[in-house]
Amino acid sequence: MSNITIRQLSFAYAGSDRLILKNIDVEVKSGEFVCLLGQSGCGKSTLLRLLAGLEKPTEGEILVDGDQITGAGLSKGVVFQDYGLFPWMTAGENIMLALKQKFPGREKKELKQIGVDMIKAVGLDESVYHKLPKELSGGMKQRCAIAQSFSIDPPILLMDEPFGALDAVTRARLQDLIRELWAKGNPKKTVFFVTHDVDEALLLANRIMVMGQSPSNIIYDHKLLESEQADRENQFENPEIMKLRNTLIGQINKDIAIHIL
Repeated sequence: MSNITIRQLSFAYAGSDRLILKNIDVEVKSGEFVCLLGQSGCGKSTLLRLLAGLEKPTEGEILVDGDQITGAGLSKGVVFQDYGLFPWMTAGENIMLALKQKFPGREKKELKQIGVDMIKAVGLDESVYHKLPKELSGGMKQRCAIAQSFSIDPPILLMDEPFGALDAVTRARLQDLIRELWAKGNPKKTVFFVTHDVDEALLLANRIMVMGQSPSNIIYDHKLLESEQADRENQFENPEIMKLRNTLIGQINKDIAIHIL
């Protein structure tokens, strides 16, 4: 299980009294796919870093199944926009690095097979295992980063605008891939996916949270009904999806207007 509880969470960087996040309270059930929406600079990535254990709350706490997050760990897979691959290591070596940490008692041959299988699972040829990141396109590098995170089979997956720098076709393919990998999981992973794209959130999530301007809080939280689940065929035709889309855009724009005035 990977139930996440965020209690009275506030955060400011060391040496600063300017809060980035303020009094966030939220419960996320194991297996939910949560998209965090909001304008640039509102603290979405900061919240993700706190969930990953890469930053510590100024006030409040984050609990996973009742245990406080005290640092980074292999129970959480993280995929960043800049891929997070060491450039001097092949794609396979990058994946093996994570696997050796997660499964220190397993033989190298077994771990390599897991790595190769994951590279294939994200739609890449086995030969990519032996290539350096500089030999790969942006989409291929991002698939390797996804393969690395999924290979250690973490119950929690944190993704920070991982497709923001990709072309539209590659982005669509990876969106479908992530949704497919999550949907067929047993049990499903708990996912936090940061984006500023409303349509991407509708396509991926079964729960969408909108974060307001800094100091940020959750200003809107919606668990999608079955009738609001989008796919590429109905995304811009289903009236309930379009209504929710307008609501999300309205929440973001209203928050912007409040801070401009």
